[in-house]
Amino acid sequence: MRDSLTAFAQHFPEPLAVMLLAALPVTELRFSIPFAVQILDMHIPQAFIWSVLGNILPVPFILVLLGPFTSWAEDHWAGLHRFLDRLYAHSRRRHTARFDRLRDAALITFVAIPLPITGAWSGALAAFVFGVEPRRATMLIAIGVVIAGVVVSALTAAGVALLS
Repeated sequence: MRDSLTAFAQHFPEPLAVMLLAALPVTELRFSIPFAVQILDMHIPQAFIWSVLGNILPVPFILVLLGPFTSWAEDHWAGLHRFLDRLYAHSRRRHTARFDRLRDAALITFVAIPLPITGAWSGALAAFVFGVEPRRATMLIAIGVVIAGVVVSALTAAGVALLS
C-alpha cells in the first residue's frame, strides 16, 4: 500500500497530494499527516496545514449535496433509499437525545477524535442526519478537524522522535 500511495503522490505536487489524501473519506488527516511527514519528508506544520485544508474541503459539498442525493435515491434507487432511511432512522433513534443535549460540542468532539468512523465525512453525515444548518455544521466540523490535526500531528511528532 505504501508503494501505491507513494506512486500516487508522485503524480501531484506534494501539497496537493497531501490535500487529496486528507480529502478522501477513508484516509482523511489521520493518514495524510503521517504520510506527509514520513514518506514526503514534510515538516509537521506544513503537513498539518495541507491536511487540515484538504480534510475540510469536501465538507460543504457533502452537506449541500447529501439532501439532493437522498431525494434522488428516493425516486430512482429503491434499495439505496431503504438503506439510507434505515440508517438515518436508526441514528436518530439511538443518538438524538445525546446529540441534542451536547449539540455543538458533540459534533466537534465526534470529528476531533482521530479514530476510524469519525472525522469530517462522518461528521458531515451526522450534521445532515441531525439537521444542523450547513454553515454552522461546516464551522463546527472545521474546529473538530483542527483539533484532530493537532492530535495527529502530536502523535506523529512523538512517533518520529521515538523512531529516530
